[in-house]
Amino acid sequence: MKRDVVLREVGLRDGLQIHPQFMPTEDKLAWIRAEAAAGIAEIEVTSYTPARLLPQFADAEQVTSESLRIPGLTVAALIPNLRGAQRGVELGVHKLDFVLSVSETHNQKNVRRSREESLADFKAVITLVRGVPAATRPKVCGGLATALGCSYEGRVAVSEVVRLAVAMAEAGADELTIPDTVGYADPALVRTVFTAVMKEVGSLPVAAHFHDTRGTGLANVAAALDAGVRHFDAALAGLGGCPFAPGASGNIVMEDACFMLESMGYATGVDLEQLLAVRQLVRNALPDIDMHGAIARAGLPRGFVPATPPRHRDARPASVS
Repeated sequence: MKRDVVLREVGLRDGLQIHPQFMPTEDKLAWIRAEAAAGIAEIEVTSYTPARLLPQFADAEQVTSESLRIPGLTVAALIPNLRGAQRGVELGVHKLDFVLSVSETHNQKNVRRSREESLADFKAVITLVRGVPAATRPKVCGGLATALGCSYEGRVAVSEVVRLAVAMAEAGADELTIPDTVGYADPALVRTVFTAVMKEVGSLPVAAHFHDTRGTGLANVAAALDAGVRHFDAALAGLGGCPFAPGASGNIVMEDACFMLESMGYATGVDLEQLLAVRQLVRNALPDIDMHGAIARAGLPRGFVPATPPRHRDARPASVS
């Protein structure tokens, strides 16, 4: 089906990475299958960060392999470096998400190297991927963390965001993601940054990744829509948060973002009632995890008519990789 906006689930990686309790592998897979059945077209299912650093992803290979069995689902995974990319290629993942922080301080804290070293590593990832036969070659997404503000450096220069976005594009990125890593952004800043980046990278797809730390998450989605963005990350129940932003809450709530977009006339391909039901799977597996969501609390309004045609909402997700 035609999707006006593509929503990608990142709760299984960004949502779980700082949660101290390991989510059983079968529960993760049940979550992935249920969201795919609800119409989510792409899911970032895990991270190829070493298990000694993030034990939550000790089952990365099994989660990846089983997710790849789901027809039509685009399976993505975070990679911290070239070694992570090698694991992803070996497993056959559809998309590799590489993250570089625009803030030098945040990049040092997050991956313990300079931005230029990260950029060199990104170029090595591109070289690796280009050596994979086209039929099985994963796409590479370049993420620009802290592009909209940093908990160490505060405001981040738009010119630096554009410079690094162009560098990743020229290196061979298949798409870019601009995250509000620590929830500092406002709609005016979102319009400014996304417009500046998209002007310089041409037709290269640019996605948005917003956190709702200070309550501006959905307003930022609307601003990004105005700038021409049509791909958004979100997390079921708003799970997650940056480990280097003390007190930060999680990602924008997938269910609320879906409701807003559908209400505005943007077809997401998602059955919202099916999506809401997935929350119970997560609650059963992780009873102590903080779960957010206005639609889950208040319910759908009387007379709500989604933009996604009813006959499509039970269909398998169409690949958008």
